[in-house]
Amino acid sequence: MIIVMKKSAAEQDIETVIQDVEARGLKANVIRGTERTVIAAVGEERIAGITALESAPGVDEVMSVLAPYKMASREWKDEQSVVRAGSLIVGNGHIGVIAGPCSVESEEQLVASAQAVKNAGASALRGGAFKPRTSPYSFQGMKEEGLKLLAAAREETGLAIVTEVVSPDDVELVSEYADVLQIGARNMQNYRLLEAVGKSPRAVLLKRGPSATIDEWLLAAEYILDGGNLDVMLCERGIRTFESHTRFTLPLATVAYAQERTHLPVVIDPSHGTGHTSLVPSMARASIAAGADGLIIEVHPDPGKALSDGYQSLNFEQFEETMAGCRKIANAVERKLGSE
Repeated sequence: MIIVMKKSAAEQDIETVIQDVEARGLKANVIRGTERTVIAAVGEERIAGITALESAPGVDEVMSVLAPYKMASREWKDEQSVVRAGSLIVGNGHIGVIAGPCSVESEEQLVASAQAVKNAGASALRGGAFKPRTSPYSFQGMKEEGLKLLAAAREETGLAIVTEVVSPDDVELVSEYADVLQIGARNMQNYRLLEAVGKSPRAVLLKRGPSATIDEWLLAAEYILDGGNLDVMLCERGIRTFESHTRFTLPLATVAYAQERTHLPVVIDPSHGTGHTSLVPSMARASIAAGADGLIIEVHPDPGKALSDGYQSLNFEQFEETMAGCRKIANAVERKLGSE
């Protein structure tokens, strides 16, 4: 249930409604928009008798939220959310570009990547310090040492840092170094991890699980929002289908469909979504044309020697060319790309 306050509602009216909601055993989540304030009352509404608040001072209307995800829905917030984290802006006409290596491998590799992606117009640096891998024998990342290298790269370039957190126990540590906490596809329904990042002051990039429906994805985002963290970005990174010509199938219809149902910005990952370097540039351009709010792209100084996902990574020259092509599409749809 959501309670829409009148434009003329005083701060005391809003506070009174919040207290009334909480007195009924519900959780009050408040969003202050440019036009009016909306309060989401989360809990068992029938028992609480929340509709009685329709007559409270300053209340415009009380509405049921039909979607199973409440705070992520357009019913709770009609205007699109904008996520800002350091140099990264995603949403409302800003196409954030997150680029860098799949894994942090060395200071030389990371600094070179950071400088190259910044020069090409990226607005944030990605790099995995903790790497969940299908095989226990694959490179698992440099962990805290990798986080320190990411922080050093930010110091040198000014780029916001996006890196994955894989365990609730690591959220505090990763938050010390990162600007954005990435929840990988394998952890989309790791509810303890979602609850932990929901309490973090860092923005969150939530990747869709390879077999997850959009409703399941949005309900996973709901865990983060319900924890109090409203800076959430959704990331479509491809789903499993019967096709074998690409690593995953990248459904760009997800962009339009999700944007109809949620105010959260939608980021596309053409690297994982295709699994082939040659396909990344065209799918990045197509993502912008489809209305994506951001891109996350794997870039490596020498993809052939990468410790993970080299076959889907761009080298510096390829990334620069990709950004040039994406910029043309962004200009055509009157949106800003990356660091513009």
